[in-house]
Amino acid sequence: MTTINYFPTNAPTNSQSGAGSISDAHEIDRDMLRLLSVPIMTLFTAIAAQIAIPTEPLGIPITLQSLAVLLTAMALGPKLGSMSMLLYLVTGAIGVGVFAEGQSGWLTIVGQSGGYLIGFVVCQPFAHWIIRRKDKSVRGWLAIFVAGLVVHAIIFAIGVPWLWYIRNHDSGTDPMSWSSAIYYGMTVFIPGMILKSGIAAGIGAWMLPSVSKRLW
Repeated sequence: MTTINYFPTNAPTNSQSGAGSISDAHEIDRDMLRLLSVPIMTLFTAIAAQIAIPTEPLGIPITLQSLAVLLTAMALGPKLGSMSMLLYLVTGAIGVGVFAEGQSGWLTIVGQSGGYLIGFVVCQPFAHWIIRRKDKSVRGWLAIFVAGLVVHAIIFAIGVPWLWYIRNHDSGTDPMSWSSAIYYGMTVFIPGMILKSGIAAGIGAWMLPSVSKRLW
């Protein structure tokens, strides 16, 4: 008498089970990397903010802060990038000296430079939309450079009117004309904007093809 052992056709083989385990482990590692990337870029932004050159007469410093913001937008994408920058603002608001020159507190956010800080969050999706193709691949260095200019433009578009409003409605500061707000709140930062966008383009062209596969 012949014994026939029946195995369901949909039962996973050892090789299939092993492949599934590897795939699950890969997804867990990817999710963990994405989770850790948020506070890592927050910390990077905080460190970059301490590399500062004060400007006169307003005291708004030239920093590497916007370079970190741009790299966050490119590397993490719209959701994780926005989360990282929101974490940055919350960390500073509760009193940790992560803002430029070690500043912190809610008053910094609602002060004359608060518009720039809000811009860090708002600008996050735009860089990603510029540098990412429909097939999820990364565009070239020129697109990354343009993304840097756009990110800075968005930060200035919020920061300059905010600066003008605070200077003209805060009894503790001198009134300011629109031309002065544009000059001291944007024009003096344009050379740094171009330089930082160029640095980001070089870093992005080198690292983004690999980073995008792990974080996007």
